[in-house]
Amino acid sequence: MTKKDLTGKNIVFGLQHTFVMFGATVLVPILTGLDIGVTLFAAGIGTLLFHVITKFKVPVFLGSSFAYIPGIVAIGASQGLPYALGGIVVSGGLYIVVSIIFRYVKYENLHKILPPHVTGPMIIMIGLILAPVAIQNANGTNSPGIAEAIGQNGCWLVALLTFGAGVFVKIGFPKFGWKFASNLPVLLALVFGYFVSIIIGIIDFSAVKEAAWVGIPHFTLPKFSVSAITVMVPIAIVTMVEHFGDILAIGNVVGQDFIKDPGIKRTLLGDGLATSLAGLIGGPANTTYSENTGAIALTGVSNPIIMRIAAVFAIFLSLIPKFTALIGTIPAPVIGGISILLFGMISSIGIKNMVDAKVNLSNPKLLIISAAMLVLGLGGAAFKLGAIQLSGLGLAAIFGIILNAILRPKDITKSEG
Repeated sequence: MTKKDLTGKNIVFGLQHTFVMFGATVLVPILTGLDIGVTLFAAGIGTLLFHVITKFKVPVFLGSSFAYIPGIVAIGASQGLPYALGGIVVSGGLYIVVSIIFRYVKYENLHKILPPHVTGPMIIMIGLILAPVAIQNANGTNSPGIAEAIGQNGCWLVALLTFGAGVFVKIGFPKFGWKFASNLPVLLALVFGYFVSIIIGIIDFSAVKEAAWVGIPHFTLPKFSVSAITVMVPIAIVTMVEHFGDILAIGNVVGQDFIKDPGIKRTLLGDGLATSLAGLIGGPANTTYSENTGAIALTGVSNPIIMRIAAVFAIFLSLIPKFTALIGTIPAPVIGGISILLFGMISSIGIKNMVDAKVNLSNPKLLIISAAMLVLGLGGAAFKLGAIQLSGLGLAAIFGIILNAILRPKDITKSEG
């Protein structure tokens, strides 16, 4: 970073993206028993490493992957968390192997494998799969204490006020000439929702009081076992499919083809190295974060330097437990309210992708591919082959790619056109 990059505006934008990624990133260590400080440190370092490998071109943030939670919990209970970390290290290695393979796959062939009528539903599903998380936060399901204090209706009131604040900042502020502030709907809506929460008394500051000002994360070295590796590595197959969807999504948001430049081989390599690095120091696997993509779609601010500033904030927070605890006091309904905007924006981008590509859904073959993908991805379907289990986006994407190869919808398009 140069002094020119570190403008006040970029720093504020970076802080906004830190808030966007924080809730989901720290939830993974909370659920698995890994260290929160290490998780934030790994996310920050991993994001910076990813940007170096992708030539500083792709505006993404790498945070904790939810896909690995079942594997980490299972291995942690049977063998210990260090062995789960070993599995994460090897999982990142699979990314590296696949990235090398893609060096020999022509760019044109990638788009034949992943045409808009396959990638569009993938991007739509990224947002819709996350939608239940937004609703659970909004109605207080993920915060029983808050739900008991103000009831489900009270939780929804906080969520909707936060949502309304975000909409007003983005739509209303430009009318008053506040153009810069209008690019901070997430940050300002969170601040507004937080103050509303303080007023109604649903924030507990006890964890903040008990937390230290400075603390070194509890780094842990991995251990390796064949059984742990066989559980964790197949998960990487699913997350690599999700990686494709995320890279396509951010490309559509900013109007650039990152599959071509810097290339999917580089983005996979960056994601894989970040994941292996996280496992080596005691953190969960990293993945490209849809939440931050949604924030870019909402704000229209896509300078990659902002993600690197957010990464530095993540590293900084990992060393200051009191600040981490303070951000952790943001109530779930507040996060839920802004998530409704963020996750909805991702799905909307998927629809826009199909519209821009002029996908003809009156063509029955195209309609069948998109329809089947959406049902498989959102309906809870799962397919298990040995140690590999595909479900959700991973299953839908692979099914869509295979179905597209069988039906060859371009043939009918040519004959009809």
